[in-house]
Amino acid sequence: MRIQDVLKRLPTDSQRGFTVVELIVVMTLTLIFSGLVLNFALDYWGSTTSLKNSNETLITRQTAADTLRSNLERAAGLIGQNSIGDTNTAVSDPSEPSGSYWLTLHAVPQTISIPADGAYAPVFYYTAPSTDTNHQWIMNGLEPFYDEFVLYLDGSSKELLLRTLANPSASGNRRETSCPKPAVTTTCPGDRIVSGDISSVETKYFSHSGNTIDYQSIVDTDTGAYIGPDFQSVEVVEVKLNLFRKATINGTNDTSASTTVRIALRNG
Repeated sequence: MRIQDVLKRLPTDSQRGFTVVELIVVMTLTLIFSGLVLNFALDYWGSTTSLKNSNETLITRQTAADTLRSNLERAAGLIGQNSIGDTNTAVSDPSEPSGSYWLTLHAVPQTISIPADGAYAPVFYYTAPSTDTNHQWIMNGLEPFYDEFVLYLDGSSKELLLRTLANPSASGNRRETSCPKPAVTTTCPGDRIVSGDISSVETKYFSHSGNTIDYQSIVDTDTGAYIGPDFQSVEVVEVKLNLFRKATINGTNDTSASTTVRIALRNG
């Protein structure tokens, strides 16, 4: 064989491929740049998710404030306990064997944390005149009939809910008594969701002059707890909703916010 033929069969520099050192350098650079790109993508994704949670929480706050304001502006006043029986009480009064009446409340400022999963907590109750389909009061002589409402917290769904108890004596009442989700039927619509992502609710009670109700003026002789002059003296109610949404991506911030509604009641 001629020497020229042997030389032609030897691999040239372009055919010899990478050396081990070159391969290690390329792999190292690839890992570094891949890590940078992945880190940027995760940071961007996390920031976008946090911004989305913040925007959704803002919308929730605005909706909840509007819902509370529109309902409480029609309220005649707060009450310590419902007088219209409720077959779906979530926290019933232990002194009422029928189980149709919610736990008695008093006009004492408090912070009500979201209860445990499967538990409930009443916030307050109020009344509003019964109205017909034309939004006219349904009269009971010189006074209107009244429907009753229960504002309460659901620990399972982390929601603030509104129960309607329609007055059965108000003929032509446009409102219907509402029910919790498991009991919803065609004749009993679901309780209204005021807000989701609730962590706690704060309540305060005032006179029209802005003075807080002197809730320490009366003490329950059985429990020693302050019960004050109670709800008949409340002319202004303030409700602060504290919201919390946990981050869906590790390393990003949880979202927390609050909104406050203060409403003058008709009984003032």
